Amino acid sequence: MSSYKVEQRRLQHRDRQFHFVSYQGQPADARKGEPATPDMWYLINNGKRHAVIPQVHGQDDAELDQALLAWIDEHIYGTVSKDS
Repeated sequence: MSSYKVEQRRLQHRDRQFHFVSYQGQPADARKGEPATPDMWYLINNGKRHAVIPQVHGQDDAELDQALLAWIDEHIYGTVSKDS
């Protein structure tokens, strides 16, 4: 079994820098009634993390950046990219 490798991306968009970190998913916990979670990308902002998109292992860096920027446009700026 291989160990999970945390990844980080810093993207400059609209004169702001955004910091994303990947976190390993967690198995379901029936005792707590919590469902399983996939490996995910999170936005780190003011010391808090916010779930963004599932992590696709082996995804091309340009494709990943485009997906993260689309999320920023939709959830931070309230706009939707014409490419979506």
